[in-house]
Amino acid sequence: MAEQVQVLGFWESAFSRRVELALKLKGVEYQYFEEDLPHNKSDLLLKYNPIHKKVPVLLHHGRPIAESLVILEYIDDIWKENYPILPQHPHQRALARFWAKYIDDKVVGAVVKAAGSRGEDREKAIEEAREALEALEKEIEKNNELFGGDDIGFVDIVGTVIAGWVPAIEECFEFQLLTTDNFPNLIKWSDQLVQHSIVNQILPPKNEIVAFMKANWKF
Repeated sequence: MAEQVQVLGFWESAFSRRVELALKLKGVEYQYFEEDLPHNKSDLLLKYNPIHKKVPVLLHHGRPIAESLVILEYIDDIWKENYPILPQHPHQRALARFWAKYIDDKVVGAVVKAAGSRGEDREKAIEEAREALEALEKEIEKNNELFGGDDIGFVDIVGTVIAGWVPAIEECFEFQLLTTDNFPNLIKWSDQLVQHSIVNQILPPKNEIVAFMKANWKF
């Protein structure tokens, strides 16, 4: 029931959107609460995520779960029969967890660092981001067109930050990471991912992300 599942999110947050994507893939109804993160965090957010005070937060029967990767695993555990997100085999599940954390720790961290740097520091950060992406490029080559095989899986859901937000960061801060020459497999994967009907519903338009970043990302 929608009233049993609630999401505290923010439209521009890649981490928030991945939770919504997982719920929609599983066909789980939910009630959404938009947070005004840049200006006024709600009492609800401060109550249910008092430590980090950030989105996303999933409420299930009034019980809060924070941190997007934790929430994704919770969603998969609770609604097991509805479109499995994580692989069933323990080794494959462990690999999916590894690459999901790799994306958040290595790729996202390096890309944000590049956005906030200038001159030689930016060049070093861009090179760091490229090295991180190269590992993903090799990994996706081993799979089919998606990390999850024929269907969107855990790593693909987490990877929407690359497919949907990295191009906006590139445009906003005027540098380039993802090209068909350097990362043909990741470009192909990104294109297929953003064209998926449900992903397409979830990802904000690139121009809106760029406009928000220009107005609010202050380094």
